[in-house]
Amino acid sequence: MSQNQEIRIVSVKNVEITDVPIPDLPSEEYILVRTTAVAVNPSDWKHMVYAEELCCVGARLGYDYAGVVEKVGSAVTKDFKKGDRIAGFTHGANGQRQSDGAFAKYIIVKGDIQMKIPDHFTDEEAATLGVSVATVGQGLYQALKLPLPNEPTKEPFPVLIYGGSTATGVYAIQFAKLSGLKVIATSSPHNFDYLKSIGADAVFDYKSPTVVEDIRNYANGALTVAYDCHAGDGSNVLCARCLSDDGGRIHALLGPNEEDIKAVNPKIESSFTAAYSVVGEGYHSWGKVVPPSPEDFEFAKTFMSIVQELLDQGKVKPIRIAKNRGGESLQGVLSGLKEQQEGKVSGEKLVYTI
Repeated sequence: MSQNQEIRIVSVKNVEITDVPIPDLPSEEYILVRTTAVAVNPSDWKHMVYAEELCCVGARLGYDYAGVVEKVGSAVTKDFKKGDRIAGFTHGANGQRQSDGAFAKYIIVKGDIQMKIPDHFTDEEAATLGVSVATVGQGLYQALKLPLPNEPTKEPFPVLIYGGSTATGVYAIQFAKLSGLKVIATSSPHNFDYLKSIGADAVFDYKSPTVVEDIRNYANGALTVAYDCHAGDGSNVLCARCLSDDGGRIHALLGPNEEDIKAVNPKIESSFTAAYSVVGEGYHSWGKVVPPSPEDFEFAKTFMSIVQELLDQGKVKPIRIAKNRGGESLQGVLSGLKEQQEGKVSGEKLVYTI
């Protein structure tokens, strides 16, 4: 068996486990990591299904990992050394550099946006942090300009986390609570108690015919900020209907339905971001080349340092994990991709030991 193996997109909707060399550092800003655990995200199967449109046929899949440092580039400014346990985010399904991605035994990651794993986290728990935490940073803080979690507001105000049982939603709830906010979330009823245990002040059934009325009554007209962690099936519009008549702001994980939102209330502004930009490198998306965003990279560096402090202090809890469901290592990941695509994952993260 090869020292290194990966899951690569070989054609639209098709992936294979293939033998590959251990990668060299593409620049001195990177770290070589021996993975110990990886987590599956919805973006993984979406890039597999839409591989042609996203220009990623031939690319390695995977965003979230935990592992052990093997080599540190000389331009990495954070204090990482060989043997450290680290976790974080790498740009999987990257058509512009196909050797990126987490689903392999050895991977390369942009050093300054990674995190050391606290002793009280297992590698499997740490593998759930990367893309969700990076996305929360972009959404709640860089885009919506909410109070940072290490500088909480003294005057709490409500925020809606739509899709609270998604991985991003679970971490968004915790960070919003650390920011001193009054957290309103949506989910299926079987996740209500779980979301309240991690910081949600109130949780509402997103399928309820009265969910908008219930949220508006609870917020008493003061809700002006929503973070849409689902971004599909009309969730943008539902968020808009929940906001104050005076307007507000919605930030989503996918491009919002701006016309429909404006039809609900022209005073509502909307935006979205893609976590890929935090790496500070350009990438392909829907046939276009997106240029690097130094601003997003610098914000991510700062935010991940804040996250590191909160993790070390035990203020952030990992999402519930399902370990090796369907199998172990990269073969198990293939099962996890299928399960994620079938919509069978809620309030937990599929994690596989490598």
